[in-house]
Amino acid sequence: MTDPRTYLERFFEGTLADVGGCVRCRNAQAWHGELRMAFQPIVDMAQQEVFAFEALVRGPAGEPAGAVLAKVTDDQLYGFDQTCRVLAIDTAQRLGLRSRLSINFLPNAVYEPQTCIRLTLAAAHKVGFDPYRLVFEMTETEKIRDPNHALSIVRDYQSRGFLTAIDDFGAGYSGLNLLADFQPQLVKLDMALVRDIDRHPARQAIVAGVMGTCAALGVQVVAEGVETRAEYEQLRTMGLTLFQGYLVARPALEALPEPDWAALA
Repeated sequence: MTDPRTYLERFFEGTLADVGGCVRCRNAQAWHGELRMAFQPIVDMAQQEVFAFEALVRGPAGEPAGAVLAKVTDDQLYGFDQTCRVLAIDTAQRLGLRSRLSINFLPNAVYEPQTCIRLTLAAAHKVGFDPYRLVFEMTETEKIRDPNHALSIVRDYQSRGFLTAIDDFGAGYSGLNLLADFQPQLVKLDMALVRDIDRHPARQAIVAGVMGTCAALGVQVVAEGVETRAEYEQLRTMGLTLFQGYLVARPALEALPEPDWAALA
């Protein structure tokens, strides 16, 4: 017989109220759909090592993230966000991940940072995953309803020792204002800026400007969506050392793919 409980209820072997959380968390609509996680490495070429693996949500049959997210309603945001966090930690630990784990989070799905983080920490404790290896990526493509609230989330996470990142930088709603307000430890360039950068002077100038701004703020820059050797070499020439994309390794469903170090030599 199919277990009627949600993934979170099964994982924590009881009610979520036992784990703790604010009243809004406990009253939020649960996520009943089945999800899986794929992983893609981010490499540090200065250290010649894997910097982190990003967890990427997939459907039960491996459906892409866009197809999964299209089914999430506003009422389900909290339950979906929490399910993705716990599933990412659970799966990463089962696969034996020893580097950092980068998790995407939805600022609009976090009610109170201090209480909404409890399921994440409880999941890490339950499976024996070091929470200080977590990186929280906030995507710029989600319109932030309350910037002050989003800032409080980032500050709370940073105060706990977590790394934070702005994902898809350059493709979303707030641009440099988001960087000025939040000042994360990492900025991930959107792949639209990376694509064909080796033969696109305007993109080279924009990326150089972002790199200069981030350097002044003490923020590291990640080039994501790197697909060709020419793109990689151009970005390396410009001083980037953190890379993610098909040239490094394609995402693998419930597996930790080995980077193609030969392609990056």
